[in-house]
Amino acid sequence: MKYIKLILETLKVFIIFTGCTILFYYAIMWISEEYQNHQKYDEPEGQAVKVVSNHVENDQHNWFERLVLFYLNGE
Repeated sequence: MKYIKLILETLKVFIIFTGCTILFYYAIMWISEEYQNHQKYDEPEGQAVKVVSNHVENDQHNWFERLVLFYLNGE
């Protein structure tokens, strides 16, 4: 009788663990699908301003000077 109770308790814990694992798996899959279908590269609407341009300055900065300028401006 003692062994049957132990087997039933072990089976109950196994079923609960398996159920929670399956629930967690499907929740992660659902969240992944929601974010995968999200269009993050849509064209902006309204008063959007283009930030990047192919403008070439007269005084060409090398990459180090541009990096220092970036850190000094904090932008």
